[in-house]
Amino acid sequence: MLGPMVEVLRKEVDCEFEMAVARVEQAIIDEGFTVLLSKSIHGVLKEKLGIENYPKYTFVLACGPEIAKAAIEVSKDVGTLFPCSFAVYEENESVFVSHTPLMEVAAEVGLATKEAMAPVVEMTTAATKAVWSRF
Repeated sequence: MLGPMVEVLRKEVDCEFEMAVARVEQAIIDEGFTVLLSKSIHGVLKEKLGIENYPKYTFVLACGPEIAKAAIEVSKDVGTLFPCSFAVYEENESVFVSHTPLMEVAAEVGLATKEAMAPVVEMTTAATKAVWSRF
C-alpha cells in the first residue's frame, strides 16, 4: 500500500497542455536533470489502439546524474525505480502536473535500508522541490 508511505505531488497549472509539458521539461533542465524522454500517451493510444480524443497525457522522464549515482552506490537494485518521472495530464478541462518521489519507496520495498537511503532521499527531495517550485 504505497499511499501512506509516499506523498504524490500534484499541482494544477494555469496554462495550456503543451506549455505545461514545455515548462516541466525546462524546469527539469534548469535544475540540472537530463530529460531522457517525453512521450505522449494519448498519442500512443491513438496510434496503437485507434482511440480518438483521449484526454491528453504525457510523461516526462528525467535523470539527475548525481542522485542516480548516489542511489546506485547504495544498491544496484534501486535503479529499478529510475528514472524520475513527471506526468502532465488533462482532467476536467484543467491541466495538472504530478510526480511521485520514488526514492522514498526504496527502503519500504526492501531495495536498501532506510539509513542507507536517507542521503539519497534528502538529495532527491531538495532537487524535486527545486523543480516543483518552477511551475
